[in-house]
Amino acid sequence: MAQNSAIEWTETTWNPLTGCTKISPGCKHCYAERMSLRLQAMGQANYANGFRLTLQEHMLETPLTWKKPRLVFVNSMSDLFHKDVPDDYVLRVFDVMRRAHWHVFQILTKRSQRLLHMSPKIAWPDNVWMGVSVENSDYMFRIDHLRRTRAVTRFLSLEPLLGPLPDLDLSGIDWVIVGGESGPGARPMHEAWVTDTRDQCVAAGVPFFFKQWGGMFKKRHGRSLEGRTWDEMPATGAANDNRLSLAMVS
Repeated sequence: MAQNSAIEWTETTWNPLTGCTKISPGCKHCYAERMSLRLQAMGQANYANGFRLTLQEHMLETPLTWKKPRLVFVNSMSDLFHKDVPDDYVLRVFDVMRRAHWHVFQILTKRSQRLLHMSPKIAWPDNVWMGVSVENSDYMFRIDHLRRTRAVTRFLSLEPLLGPLPDLDLSGIDWVIVGGESGPGARPMHEAWVTDTRDQCVAAGVPFFFKQWGGMFKKRHGRSLEGRTWDEMPATGAANDNRLSLAMVS
């Protein structure tokens, strides 16, 4: 089972594991937890355990069956570098991504320390974009961990952005996504935090993608920033797919 995604910066999700545990403030209103419990109540077999971490081995080779190239968000419902995911399983996921070389895979983690620890064991394919989530300045150390990995393309997801991020070190970073929190209990994101981050990206020549303002009714608030939409994407690792070249929609 795969899912065409409504997430603005990807096309398809692939979940070779599901479930997670909360480790930082960005996890407080986790959309994956809400969705997992909803799918469990609907009787969806992959979510029989709700939000408890579960390896979905039958999903491992699914991307190999997709013939058309796709942007694939890996583990939208979990974290590949969770401490309870065996090293061998992480490496098996990377092996599938390496074999499915016609896709571009996007991975996000908050477990940057384990990512860094495992990086030397991973044969990093060109078609994998590796990212970390950073919600406020207390977690900027994740960026340093990411920068020290051997990933070919590195990106940041600053979502939900819960505070300002001044003096971002964007060296070795290929893409930045910013978004506000959405859903029940959504915490506000200040416009100044967004524009400051955008300006830092522009100054550093790093592609900037503004995902959403968020809020309880995120569609109502939209994703326009100062009268325009920012949809920049990294060109690295995507030479064979014009959809992924650097673009900015006015």
